[in-house]
Order: sequence, then structure tokens, then C-alpha cells
Amino acid sequence: MFDYRYHALSLAAVLLALAVGLVIGIAIGDSSLVSSAKSGIVHDLSSELSSAHNQESELRQKVSRGEALTNDLYPIAVHGLLGGQAIGLVFLGSSSDQVNSLVRDAVTQAGGDLATVVAVREPLDLAGLAGEAVGTHYAALAEGESPAQKQLLEHFGMLVGRQLVSGGQLVNQELLSRVRNRLLSAFDGQLGKLGGLVVMRSQPTEMTAQQSQALTSFQSGMIDGVTAVGVPTVGVELTSTEPSQVPWYQGQDISSVDDLDTIAGQAALIYALTGSHGAYGTKPSADSLLPDVGNTATLP
Repeated sequence: MFDYRYHALSLAAVLLALAVGLVIGIAIGDSSLVSSAKSGIVHDLSSELSSAHNQESELRQKVSRGEALTNDLYPIAVHGLLGGQAIGLVFLGSSSDQVNSLVRDAVTQAGGDLATVVAVREPLDLAGLAGEAVGTHYAALAEGESPAQKQLLEHFGMLVGRQLVSGGQLVNQELLSRVRNRLLSAFDGQLGKLGGLVVMRSQPTEMTAQQSQALTSFQSGMIDGVTAVGVPTVGVELTSTEPSQVPWYQGQDISSVDDLDTIAGQAALIYALTGSHGAYGTKPSADSLLPDVGNTATLP
């Protein structure tokens, strides 16, 4: 049963609703009031937009000054670090003119020489490689799919890697020259002793499971062969590279640079070639943007 308080509250609610409606109605009907409010809103938005434009302009100027300073300091920071060393570039898979140019510019800026550029075919032409290796135990490269063949491919890759950076000063030194046309899709420069090696790996194209396993075994063996000689090896990619190959580089225990297309990435490449070890760049997999340059020494 309702008492008088319920009726009083109901009446108050009705009166409040009427009052609110009356105010809204007056506001809507008052064109000058609406126009004034609209002008105020437009003025506020214009002011905020102008302030945002000014802030953007200031930020652009700061970024531009920062980039100019970086560009000016970069040549000084890397000057002479490679000390006339011959550097190699290996593409595992498809080659890239952009990466070739970026590596060449960085190496040259640091006083080095990009002496050798090669691209490894994929999938591997196992039958062709076996044919060129007749007279060696690598003539069995194309014989089926087994743990023995996997081990043989790893050993083959190790020998190729060692010969690539040592200038052929090894036993069976003629093997790389013999299989070069079957193994490499591109070759520029000349084979000689290298002071550092840059590796650019592409995501493997579609291939059979056997072809994929063969390629993986060879690539891992080749990196092992290079590092066994003691030559600094650095895996690189662009900021736009997807999927990133940094996990593969880390799996091979070599340094990596994931932003080669930036000044910081090119500087990191040079420092990594002179002995710094780590994952450098801007992606989540990076340890830092740049190495600790205080511990970097010029190559002998």
C-alpha cells in the first residue's frame, strides 16, 4: 500500500521532467543560443587543431635535426673500423639489390671492401652437385634421404663455408670452384681470404620435405664452417622483412641486424663485423639498438 511519500516523490519527478523538457525546448528554439554554442565549439576545435599542427611541426624539426646529426656523426663513428678488410656477402635464397647496395655502402664507409657477393640456389641441385663432385665422397650427395646424407650435406656445407672465407687455402680447395655453377645462382667478385661475412637469408620457397631438409642441413653446415675459421659473421634483414629471420640467425649463434635500411642498422653491422656479438635493431628480438661500442676493436 502506497503512502503520501510515494505520491510526493512521483509528483517531484514529474515536475523535474517538465522543467528539463522546458529548458531543452527553449534552448532548441533559441537560435542565438545554439549559434553561440556552435561558435564556441568550433573555436575550441580550431585552437586545438592549430596547437596540434604546431606541435607536429616542432617534432618534425627535432627529428630532422636529430637525423642530420646522426648522418654527420655516422662516418666519424665507423671511420677506418674495417681497416681495408675484404668482406663477403652471401644470400641464402633470393638476392636483393637493395641489401647489396646497403652492405656495400656501409662496408666502404668503414674502410672495407665488399670483395665477394654470392647467392646460394634453392632448392639445392643435389644431382648436379653430386655430378660435379665426382671423385670425392660428396658424389653421394644425391643418394636418397637418410641420416647419413644429412650428415654428408652438413659436412659439404662446412667445407664450402670454410673455403668461401679462407680463399681456398684448404685441403680439397678446388671443390668450391668445381661446384660453383651448380651451387650458386649468382657470383660477383673473386674468392679470397675474407675478414668478415654478411649473410642475408630469405624465407625458403615452397619445396618438398626432402629438399627443405637438404637445404637446412647445408645452410647450417656452411655457417658452422665460416665461424669455425673465426671470421665474424652477421645475419641481416630490412625493417620490413617478414617473417623475420633473426630467430634463424640466433639459432646459428651469429650476430644479427634487423634494420639494415637505417643508419643505426648500418653502424651495428660494422661493429658486429669488428667483433661485437648480439642481436641489434628495433624489433622485439633485438638485444639493443647498437652494440657497446666501447668494447669494439678494429679488425687486424
